[in-house]
Amino acid sequence: MRLLNTHNAPELKEFIGDDGDIPPYAILSHTWENDEEVTFQELSGPLAAAQKRGFLKIQKTCALAAQNGYSWAWVDTCCIDKQASAELSEAINSMFRWYQNAAVCYVFLADLDPAAELVTHLPNCRWFTRGWTLQELIAPSAVLFYDRYVEFIGKERWKVG
Repeated sequence: MRLLNTHNAPELKEFIGDDGDIPPYAILSHTWENDEEVTFQELSGPLAAAQKRGFLKIQKTCALAAQNGYSWAWVDTCCIDKQASAELSEAINSMFRWYQNAAVCYVFLADLDPAAELVTHLPNCRWFTRGWTLQELIAPSAVLFYDRYVEFIGKERWKVG
């Protein structure tokens, strides 16, 4: 599993071994914006990566994580080498566990305007229409929701056991 150093983003570090060897980390749940997401390969050239809108999500995730005391964060678009088929397959099979083991999950609702009435607009956000986001909602023990300007709008905590 690769994680972003929240104090020196976009630096990535690979952690190999049992889940117990992985430090506490924040994880991002979001919807992709086609060609605007930063890939693993693009992250190695931060100047080019910074030109994409997805780079802001990486920066905001790292900043939120650092503010909350986490030195590490995970963002699917850049922490997985999707050109390596074996790695991509392992990532898909590990995704639930990675969300479950995260200290906190930040959900970015890219299409939620902060001025919108939550009761009306929240259920219509694109994030709630994607099937794969269900695991990203139920797996983590803490989920924090943010609008399109990365302003906090609410949280959900699950108690297990």
